[in-house]
Amino acid sequence: MTVERFFDELGHFKRYQACLYFAAVFQATACGIHYLASVFLVETPNFVCCAPANITRVLYGNYTGATLEEILQFFKRGNVSVAVQTSNGDQWELSRCRCALRTAPSDFTYEFNGSKTVQMCNGGYVFDHSEVFQSVVTDWELVCEREWLAKLCQPTFMMGVLVGALLFGDLADRVGRVRILMFTSLCQFGFGVAVAFTGNYYLFLVVRFILAMVSSGYLVVVFVYVTEFTGNKVRTWTSMHVHAAFAVGIMVVALTGYLVRVWWIYQIILSTCTFPFLLFCWKFPETPFYLMAKGRIQDTQDLVDSIARFNGIPSGLRAEELLEPTQRNSCGTLLGKGAEASPVEPEKKLSILDLFGSWTMVGRTVTVWSIWFIGSLGYYVFSLGSVNLGGNQYINLFLAGAVEIPSYLIGCFAMDRVGRKNTCAPALLLAGTACILIIVVPEDNEVMAVVLSMMGKFSIAIAFGLIYLYTCELYPTIIRSLAVGSGSMMCRVGSVVAPFCVYLTDIWQYLPQLIVGILAFIIGVLTLLLPETLGQPLTTTLEEAKALGRKPNKNCPALGIKDPEEGVEMNQHEVNA
Repeated sequence: MTVERFFDELGHFKRYQACLYFAAVFQATACGIHYLASVFLVETPNFVCCAPANITRVLYGNYTGATLEEILQFFKRGNVSVAVQTSNGDQWELSRCRCALRTAPSDFTYEFNGSKTVQMCNGGYVFDHSEVFQSVVTDWELVCEREWLAKLCQPTFMMGVLVGALLFGDLADRVGRVRILMFTSLCQFGFGVAVAFTGNYYLFLVVRFILAMVSSGYLVVVFVYVTEFTGNKVRTWTSMHVHAAFAVGIMVVALTGYLVRVWWIYQIILSTCTFPFLLFCWKFPETPFYLMAKGRIQDTQDLVDSIARFNGIPSGLRAEELLEPTQRNSCGTLLGKGAEASPVEPEKKLSILDLFGSWTMVGRTVTVWSIWFIGSLGYYVFSLGSVNLGGNQYINLFLAGAVEIPSYLIGCFAMDRVGRKNTCAPALLLAGTACILIIVVPEDNEVMAVVLSMMGKFSIAIAFGLIYLYTCELYPTIIRSLAVGSGSMMCRVGSVVAPFCVYLTDIWQYLPQLIVGILAFIIGVLTLLLPETLGQPLTTTLEEAKALGRKPNKNCPALGIKDPEEGVEMNQHEVNA
């Protein structure tokens, strides 16, 4: 693929590419922020039913007080209640979703064995504001019979992520990477701030769904963008560290949640963190791979000249030299005829079906989608299960973001040394082994269970981190964004399924880990059948992509295409598209 000569001439990661990269990755932190923001947006503090009259005394075990607010900070979740005495002499037992009026009590004590009249909470709720001053749950009382509405927030957001991944991945292949990056960045800021002013639950849900779509769209396309703007010598590190930016977003959520306990102020601060990106994203250029795939030779030449000047590199590279030899004759004197190539034949309409164009691509796509799915499922099963560790929730979330960074560093090191396939497959096999070993650990050996769980999460994070880059390298330019977008869709399916998988602990404590372990092990074996892409140039046509992993032959030593005429036909379409 001669477009890779672009980086040999102008640098794999010089000043121009570095500026673009860090600017694009800076905005990726907003994706991590919005994905995890709901942790504190819909946080449910301690609460009990509100007493029907003014309270004069409160008892809870050995604690006494004059108001419920004084006692709630000690209140434990579960089937417990608070005894209160009102100004008219009545005694009530207040629990989370019910209240009981004591009948003819003699003294005011916490324990009462007499008869009671139980009723539902009709007078509202009293919330503990010592940790959470104001959240969506406290504002709209999403508790008890309305608790399912609070639990619906994150699944709805993840459904928006799923839709956005597929929609914007396809659009980026049609209208260009830069237009989608600018549109989704602007929408992230606009809808992120709008969430704070929704005013009611249902509008909140709708705006968050749209915010999820554009956040997912940016995250999908930015991976393709940085992949197509950096050379293969640094492509592993640049793509993997987009995940590091996402992890930084998680840490920002933890820090902001600790400092700001009012949900709408918290949401505004999070949404404005990356506002500076909007000031210069409109200057982003289109990628050379997309420009060449669309036959925009003059635009490619302008980009080459701009990069050469900015990097201070004297370059005589001409855009026509980036074409395949069989393509150059069809271009003629294209530079003198304008920026756009005149198409010889109508542009083929691409769809998700092109990912299954041959049996080779069918097997590849099914395996890649499976890696996306198990990466997300395993990550969220381990993450949701870790909340039982206890401790400070803000520190726990901060560490959950911080722990991802070393996994990406080790993943990058391994990917450049042993290859993509030889890193991904062992990571999945190790995760599967760790999950299965958890089953045989005695229940009283919590330390070993935590160690194995963290080992599984660490391994899954490596596989989950590299699959973005691996997908970009396994598919050609014309369907690359669509491949990443559809893979991200499968990833979101896994994240939606994960909470339901965790619920299986009601059947057996280790059933979620068993499911993840078996799937990870099977998919790890299937990964061994994928082609290795380490050191290979990015492909442009479907024929080049299908030839990955084949042994070179004398006709086409670079990619091993058996019949060069097949590649000529596809390459001709690529230029004229």
